[in-house]
Amino acid sequence: MAAPAGHLRPGRYLAFFALIVVALYALVFFTGSGKPTPKLGIDLQGGTRVTLTARNPDGGDPPRESLEQARSIIERRVNGIGVSGTEVVLDGSNVVITVPGEQGDQAKTLGKTAKLGFRKVVTSQPVTPVPQPSAPPASGTPSSAPPASPGVSAPPTSPANGGGGAAGAPQQQPDENSDEKTKREIEEARNLRQNPDLLSTDQAKQAAAAEKAFAALNCDPKIADPLVGNDLTDKPLVACGDKNTMKYLLEPEFLPGTEISDASSGYDTQNSQWVVNLNFKGEGSRIWGDFTSKNVQKQAAFVLDTQVVSAPTIQSAILGGQTQITGRFSQTEAKDLADVLKYGSLPLSFESSDATTVSATLGLASLQAGLIAGGIGLLAVFIYCMFYYRLLGLLTILSLGLSFTIVYGVLVLLGRWIGYTLDLAGVAGLIIAIGITADSFVIYFERLKDEIREGRTFRSAVPRGWSRAQRTILAADAVSFLAAAVLYLLAVGDVKGFAFTLGMSTVLDLVVVYLVTHPLVAMVSRSKSKFLSNPKNLGLGAVQQLGSERKAARPATGRPNVKEA
Repeated sequence: MAAPAGHLRPGRYLAFFALIVVALYALVFFTGSGKPTPKLGIDLQGGTRVTLTARNPDGGDPPRESLEQARSIIERRVNGIGVSGTEVVLDGSNVVITVPGEQGDQAKTLGKTAKLGFRKVVTSQPVTPVPQPSAPPASGTPSSAPPASPGVSAPPTSPANGGGGAAGAPQQQPDENSDEKTKREIEEARNLRQNPDLLSTDQAKQAAAAEKAFAALNCDPKIADPLVGNDLTDKPLVACGDKNTMKYLLEPEFLPGTEISDASSGYDTQNSQWVVNLNFKGEGSRIWGDFTSKNVQKQAAFVLDTQVVSAPTIQSAILGGQTQITGRFSQTEAKDLADVLKYGSLPLSFESSDATTVSATLGLASLQAGLIAGGIGLLAVFIYCMFYYRLLGLLTILSLGLSFTIVYGVLVLLGRWIGYTLDLAGVAGLIIAIGITADSFVIYFERLKDEIREGRTFRSAVPRGWSRAQRTILAADAVSFLAAAVLYLLAVGDVKGFAFTLGMSTVLDLVVVYLVTHPLVAMVSRSKSKFLSNPKNLGLGAVQQLGSERKAARPATGRPNVKEA
């Protein structure tokens, strides 16, 4: 049995709701440095879309498992550098990164292979300048080139002149034989620069292989290196380094970059330069300490995507696994490299095949059309409510307005706190949520009519009608929220935005119904105003007349008063 209407204190509910609104908008206006507007997605504010194409050494399609792993790593990199509202999805053999706003330049570096490994230096020789060809070389820098030509040093060591390796050039325009050509170039480079004879015990054979590999290796930064992301870690490697002025013969990799547990950038005040600090995992720290103990006064090369970023000379054993990468970094370059190393090496090699700027014009036109459609629908709801429910319809309109007030404030705060961006799909979810909120009011008001039809007064019908209507409202909103939650968990892309706003609005609908709509109806039912107490003004005149007739036809026993023939 529901409590009588007098036991409900509407003022407290309304005061609590007002407190929520005040607190919400205090956070909106007095926290954060941005405007009190929601963050918009790429379809509403424009942005950048970067397409990364996977390169498979054998020319075939990359394994789906490797693509999924690469997508996951790139997504972690996105979260790590704080690029909000970014979408990372697979499109065949491509990874498509969509970044709203003006953060697109950061996304272009997210597909770096960042295949870091540690190799022992066997020998090195300076690069002989090569005369420039008469034809102008291709310009640009490939996506796989390491940032800035860094060097690496361990704090306890005295590093040699370690520097960056050769950067590659833009890839040729694909033709009908591009896959075969790439495969052939990779095999030729492996046969020369990863020939096992490079470490042969036969001095003559080793010298001949090294001479041939050094002669074939071109450290011109304008020429692409086919081994980027495709080198074999269990074979020796001939690579460029020291600002492309040195060539190194290296032993097989003794420590993979996956043993790095953390990487961060910082400023070395002693040497006045930006550095990248590396920490190794337990096994990696052990291997690194063992290697440095056995190779004092020898060089260890830090190889990033087949480029020697530094080759420090080991002065003493390095225990604890703490290492520094140095090399005239800018602050941004140091941070970019640290982020790439921190969030893992990609299982595939990628090249940036497309980077386009997305205009917000089409999205804004769609938004305008959607808002017009939503406004027309909302106006139709208002007209219907006013015609059918009269003053109760006014309460519906007021409740919808207050619901929008809360939703707007929550969207602004979510954009600041978790980087949520509102896109067209999210707007569609908000518009559909208007119907869900209106349904809650219709359920409540129709339940009131049922009670009045039974002969009760409006005042006595309110608590009984609410007691029964709230169960239906809770069940309906629970189903809507569950559907939105499942859709959010299983969907990708824009559908997630639709599901998020739909679920959020459904929850806020309950807040408005419980804290505003029901208390206002209770206040009207207890009002002494003749205008408010007139059933006709509440859209209840017909049902109250029917209730009076039924009540008059019902005797004290509760059975209809029917005359016998």
